[in-house]
Amino acid sequence: MLQKLILLAIVISSGSLPAQQIEKRTIAFYNVENLFDVQDDSLVFDDARTPKGSYRWTYTRYAKKIEALATVISRIGIQERGATPDLVGLCEVENAAVLRDLVAHPLLQPSNYGIIHQDSPDERGIDVAFLYKQDLFFPSAFTSRTLMLRDEDLHRDRTRDQLVITGWLDNDFIGCIVNHWPSRRGGQTRSAPNRLQAAYLNRKIADSLRSEHPEIFLFNMGDFNDNPSDTSMRHILRPNFAEQADLFNPMYHLYQKGYGTLAYRDQWSLFDQILVDIRLISDDPSALSLHRIGIYNPPELVTPGGRYKGYPYSTYSGGRYQGGVSDHFPVYIIVKSSTH
Repeated sequence: MLQKLILLAIVISSGSLPAQQIEKRTIAFYNVENLFDVQDDSLVFDDARTPKGSYRWTYTRYAKKIEALATVISRIGIQERGATPDLVGLCEVENAAVLRDLVAHPLLQPSNYGIIHQDSPDERGIDVAFLYKQDLFFPSAFTSRTLMLRDEDLHRDRTRDQLVITGWLDNDFIGCIVNHWPSRRGGQTRSAPNRLQAAYLNRKIADSLRSEHPEIFLFNMGDFNDNPSDTSMRHILRPNFAEQADLFNPMYHLYQKGYGTLAYRDQWSLFDQILVDIRLISDDPSALSLHRIGIYNPPELVTPGGRYKGYPYSTYSGGRYQGGVSDHFPVYIIVKSSTH
């Protein structure tokens, strides 16, 4: 069984089918690197990201970033199916206002994106969010689940919530979990227990959704701050590696081949992932099926020169503004819908 799954994933990631014979939908995820507005919010630590703050975050810089992000999102998957993504998970957004500015951009406005967002208790003031084409996806419910962490002094360590959305995509009932797990601040080993706690919460959410809706197709996306091979992904979420697996991680094979979505000290990591319901790689022709996976990394998203040449072209580097889009590449999958 394990060999069959691995071989099938390789075929899916490299194959293609005639576009006119199938109905496709694109699902994407993007860490947009600190998308803050220019207003000082007294409830979050955003002082540095204001016009007078240390980052000198002006309206001109903000508008440029909105323009760049809208351009990127509008092009994800465009070569494969000639359309903007249907569902988009985001992380590192400050509030609903920046999301409204983003979807109102002329490049995205025709897609008629709806917004699902809830403020989280994160100390940095960043949240996860979900965009969806309102003529294709019809939400039935959404909620956010708080991850309760404590630091070494047993003080509350506030981090991002996990956003849970259910609804209808064409004729299929789906569930999406949007994640931004605790960072590796302090080192991978020292911070790993926090991501394990995030994984346990994620597992509970997935099990609850399946218990309540046995027919649901799950999509689990986010910046997990761990690679596909790390403990939190392998043994808690159980994709690919267990007999009872209910999720499949197609990004694992990209990682094995050396691909990544962010770079640090000349080493690539693939923290940004989209895990899919294992039934998407089944032989059932009536079910949703996985058609393609990808990392969207065209030349304009890559640092052109200097010390970080080849890295994702970030907005800031070492606290210095350089005008790039994000320090992460977006990831996406294309699924075949069961509408036809």
